Amino acid sequence: MSTGVIIALIVIVAAVLVVAAVLARRARGPQHGNLKRRFGPEYDRAVARHDGDTKAAERELAERVERHGSLHIRSLEPAERERYEARWTAAQERFVDSPREAVGEADRLLAELAGTRGFPDGGQYEEQLAALSVHHAHHVDGYRRVHRVTHARVDGAQDSGAGTEEMRESMVAARALFEELVHPSRHDGSRHRTGADGDGRAPATRTQHTWSFNKRQPKES
Repeated sequence: MSTGVIIALIVIVAAVLVVAAVLARRARGPQHGNLKRRFGPEYDRAVARHDGDTKAAERELAERVERHGSLHIRSLEPAERERYEARWTAAQERFVDSPREAVGEADRLLAELAGTRGFPDGGQYEEQLAALSVHHAHHVDGYRRVHRVTHARVDGAQDSGAGTEEMRESMVAARALFEELVHPSRHDGSRHRTGADGDGRAPATRTQHTWSFNKRQPKES
């Protein structure tokens, strides 16, 4: 075989490998981009959990979408929404005197609310969390945080100022998921919902609640 033929074969093989690599990258690219956009911070968390193995993390996230992407999420009746809002408000008010009990109530409330909306039952925490991550990826960490605080080992350190601050931050984070679950939203999973004003936004009459944990002011005499 002449030198020219050998060189030609090497060039052809190299070209085939380059084309195969480009096609593989294109085939993987859209899924990678879609998963990263869909899961946001949950994507980064999955990659970190898999020690930087992006392919393993994407397999896990794709499996979550396959299992939970087509869940039938039902709307709350107005009376149900009012009851959940009243319970959340009570939990917030309880935080000043009993922060641990308030966080525990937030954890139970989110589990129950998610179950009512059509997610897996709260008794299956990991599965429920996975399903919520598919439909509410940018807020699900709040649920994870109150659950972790609620089920952490009770010791003296958690009664310190740092422990109270951790509980406060977990409640604030959990509030975002609560709002997503209890109120109509323009996003419910990957589906786009049209609000009352017809442009995809939530109705303009929706009230945005704020909440702080400032110390209770003394009553004026």
